Amino acid sequence: MPKILFITGIAGFIGYHLAKSLHARGDLVIGCDNFNEYYPSFLKKERAKRLKELGINVLTHDIRNLKALYYLFQKTPFSHFIHLAAQPGVRFSLTNPHCYVQNNLDGFLEVLELCRHFQPMQLVYASSSSVYGLNQKSPFSEDDPVIAPANLYAATKKSNELMAHAYHHLFHIPMTGLRFFTVYGPWGRPDMAYFSFAKAIQEGNPLHVFNHGKMKRDFTYIDDIIQGCLAAIDKPTSYEIFNLGNNKPQELMTLIHILEKALGKKAIIEFQPMQPGDVLETCADLSKSSSLLNYHPTTSLEQGLPTFAKWFQEFFQIV
Repeated sequence: MPKILFITGIAGFIGYHLAKSLHARGDLVIGCDNFNEYYPSFLKKERAKRLKELGINVLTHDIRNLKALYYLFQKTPFSHFIHLAAQPGVRFSLTNPHCYVQNNLDGFLEVLELCRHFQPMQLVYASSSSVYGLNQKSPFSEDDPVIAPANLYAATKKSNELMAHAYHHLFHIPMTGLRFFTVYGPWGRPDMAYFSFAKAIQEGNPLHVFNHGKMKRDFTYIDDIIQGCLAAIDKPTSYEIFNLGNNKPQELMTLIHILEKALGKKAIIEFQPMQPGDVLETCADLSKSSSLLNYHPTTSLEQGLPTFAKWFQEFFQIV
């Protein structure tokens, strides 16, 4: 039976791809986005335009005022609420901390209250690999203690998991949290390193590479992430948290070299020291996701980055 799903952040990177995939398999999808200017909104607007062309209803709405959408939930039997909207970014949190409290804490409380009022409805929400913070053990497992966040963004995401558990315990709302690990691919976020690196290489500008490139990230291709999201949506749960990553961390310099080859241009590199709030390495333990979600990422960085680079050059009409 087709599902009826509401997606916050539907015009975002993951929201856009997830909405398309759900629609393609026959589910009914409605979503909202506030189209803020954290990164240039033209990209979100273009994603939304393409979703609307498919017949997907995209509302302009802010999660901090979800009560204004209660009328929609009163007349629509939603089976799932997919919460992807958030204020992302580590460095932005150093100068704009209130945005994280307002969007990631106050906004998430609005989500939980809506789910409490309109049961039964399964909540699937975005967490982040950032919650592992200063953990020294690798790979990161869902069973690891996450008590040492390296930045405010990570602290708000861990707070979301705690808030979700409290509402599940009190009101028995079925919930699934997804800890995403450095998602990349076509239609990605311009504030992410791989995107900003591609732009700098193409324009002949210097790349600011922190910690002299001595950092590793578990880069995870968008199609693999969507496969994991669909599996989480389709699996009835009481309360679970899953890692969605690649389990193959790569150094930043490896990413840069692949981008250079894909774009056909050499990078101008300016090495800089480690930035406040950064961590040296992320790596997802996928044992639980593999066992319970049948999640098996298949796209290597060597395969995924050229696909992104091709989209990047076509979208921005670079020849």
